[in-house]
Amino acid sequence: MDFGYSARTERLLEQLRTFMEEHVYPAEAVYDEQIRANANPHEQPKVMLDLQAKARELGLWNLFMTHGEWGAGLTNLEYAPLAEMVGRSVIGNEAVNCSAPDTGNMEILAMYGTPQQQSRWLEPLL
Repeated sequence: MDFGYSARTERLLEQLRTFMEEHVYPAEAVYDEQIRANANPHEQPKVMLDLQAKARELGLWNLFMTHGEWGAGLTNLEYAPLAEMVGRSVIGNEAVNCSAPDTGNMEILAMYGTPQQQSRWLEPLL
Protein backbone atom coordinates (compact mmCIF):
# COMPACT_ATOMS: atom_id res chain seq x y z
CA MET A 1 0.00 0.00 0.00
CA ASP A 2 1.40 3.39 -1.00
CA PHE A 3 0.93 6.22 1.49
CA GLY A 4 3.09 8.70 -0.41
CA TYR A 5 1.63 12.08 -1.25
CA SER A 6 0.21 12.60 -4.70
CA ALA A 7 1.57 15.37 -6.91
CA ARG A 8 -1.62 17.32 -6.24
CA THR A 9 -1.18 16.98 -2.48
CA GLU A 10 2.46 18.09 -2.72
CA ARG A 11 1.41 21.15 -4.73
CA LEU A 12 -1.37 22.03 -2.29
CA LEU A 13 0.95 21.50 0.68
CA GLU A 14 3.44 23.96 -0.77
CA GLN A 15 0.71 26.51 -1.52
CA LEU A 16 -0.76 26.05 1.95
CA ARG A 17 2.65 26.31 3.64
CA THR A 18 3.26 29.62 1.88
CA PHE A 19 -0.22 30.89 2.77
CA MET A 20 0.23 29.94 6.42
CA GLU A 21 3.70 31.51 6.69
CA GLU A 22 2.92 34.70 4.78
CA HIS A 23 -0.64 35.36 5.91
CA VAL A 24 -2.07 33.20 8.70
CA TYR A 25 0.72 33.10 11.31
CA PRO A 26 1.33 36.87 11.07
CA ALA A 27 -2.43 37.49 11.45
CA GLU A 28 -2.84 35.56 14.72
CA ALA A 29 -2.04 38.52 16.99
CA VAL A 30 -4.16 40.88 14.88
CA TYR A 31 -7.06 38.43 15.04
CA ASP A 32 -6.77 38.28 18.82
CA GLU A 33 -6.69 42.09 19.08
CA GLN A 34 -9.72 42.48 16.82
CA ILE A 35 -11.68 39.83 18.74
CA ARG A 36 -10.97 41.59 22.04
CA ALA A 37 -11.82 45.03 20.64
CA ASN A 38 -15.15 44.00 19.11
CA ALA A 39 -18.24 44.14 21.31
CA ASN A 40 -20.07 41.64 19.08
CA PRO A 41 -18.61 38.15 19.60
CA HIS A 42 -20.54 36.82 16.58
CA GLU A 43 -18.95 39.19 14.09
CA GLN A 44 -15.89 37.96 12.22
CA PRO A 45 -12.83 40.18 12.56
CA LYS A 46 -11.76 41.98 9.40
CA VAL A 47 -8.44 40.14 9.36
CA MET A 48 -10.32 36.81 9.13
CA LEU A 49 -12.45 38.05 6.25
CA ASP A 50 -9.25 39.12 4.49
CA LEU A 51 -7.63 35.72 5.10
CA GLN A 52 -10.70 33.92 3.79
CA ALA A 53 -10.77 36.05 0.64
CA LYS A 54 -7.08 35.26 0.05
CA ALA A 55 -7.65 31.52 0.63
CA ARG A 56 -10.49 31.53 -1.92
CA GLU A 57 -8.31 33.39 -4.41
CA LEU A 58 -5.52 30.83 -3.99
CA GLY A 59 -7.83 27.81 -4.31
CA LEU A 60 -7.31 26.82 -0.67
CA TRP A 61 -11.01 26.91 0.21
CA ASN A 62 -13.14 23.97 1.38
CA LEU A 63 -10.22 21.56 1.13
CA PHE A 64 -12.04 19.04 3.34
CA MET A 65 -14.94 18.58 0.90
CA THR A 66 -14.60 15.28 -0.93
CA HIS A 67 -17.29 16.38 -3.38
CA GLY A 68 -15.58 18.16 -6.26
CA GLU A 69 -18.68 20.18 -7.04
CA TRP A 70 -18.57 21.82 -3.60
CA GLY A 71 -14.90 21.68 -2.68
CA ALA A 72 -11.46 20.37 -3.51
CA GLY A 73 -12.52 16.77 -4.12
CA LEU A 74 -9.59 15.33 -2.18
CA THR A 75 -9.48 11.88 -0.63
CA ASN A 76 -8.92 11.57 3.13
CA LEU A 77 -5.34 10.51 2.42
CA GLU A 78 -4.78 13.65 0.34
CA TYR A 79 -6.50 15.95 2.83
CA ALA A 80 -4.83 14.63 6.02
CA PRO A 81 -1.46 16.43 5.64
CA LEU A 82 -3.27 19.65 4.72
CA ALA A 83 -5.45 19.39 7.83
CA GLU A 84 -2.33 18.84 9.91
CA MET A 85 -0.78 21.99 8.49
CA VAL A 86 -3.77 24.28 9.04
CA GLY A 87 -4.15 22.86 12.54
CA ARG A 88 -0.82 24.43 13.51
CA SER A 89 -2.60 27.76 13.89
CA VAL A 90 -5.56 28.55 16.11
CA ILE A 91 -7.11 30.43 13.16
CA GLY A 92 -5.91 28.19 10.32
CA ASN A 93 -9.03 26.06 9.90
CA GLU A 94 -11.34 29.06 9.90
CA ALA A 95 -9.12 30.84 7.37
CA VAL A 96 -9.62 28.05 4.81
CA ASN A 97 -13.26 27.26 5.75
CA CYS A 98 -12.39 23.88 7.25
CA SER A 99 -13.58 24.33 10.83
CA ALA A 100 -16.17 22.50 12.85
CA PRO A 101 -19.11 22.45 13.16
CA ASP A 102 -19.56 23.85 9.65
CA THR A 103 -17.55 21.08 7.98
CA GLY A 104 -19.83 18.31 9.20
CA ASN A 105 -22.94 20.28 8.33
CA MET A 106 -21.62 20.98 4.83
CA GLU A 107 -20.75 17.33 4.23
CA ILE A 108 -24.20 16.13 5.31
CA LEU A 109 -25.98 18.73 3.18
CA ALA A 110 -23.77 17.93 0.17
CA MET A 111 -24.39 14.19 0.46
CA TYR A 112 -28.01 14.04 1.56
CA GLY A 113 -29.61 17.45 1.11
CA THR A 114 -32.24 18.13 -1.50
CA PRO A 115 -31.40 20.78 -4.10
CA GLN A 116 -33.61 23.20 -2.15
CA GLN A 117 -31.81 22.45 1.13
CA GLN A 118 -28.44 22.80 -0.55
CA SER A 119 -29.44 26.14 -2.00
CA ARG A 120 -30.76 27.46 1.30
CA TRP A 121 -28.29 25.99 3.80
CA LEU A 122 -25.17 24.67 2.04
CA GLU A 123 -24.32 27.41 -0.42
CA PRO A 124 -24.10 30.17 2.23
CA LEU A 125 -21.57 28.03 4.14
CA LEU A 126 -19.43 27.54 1.06
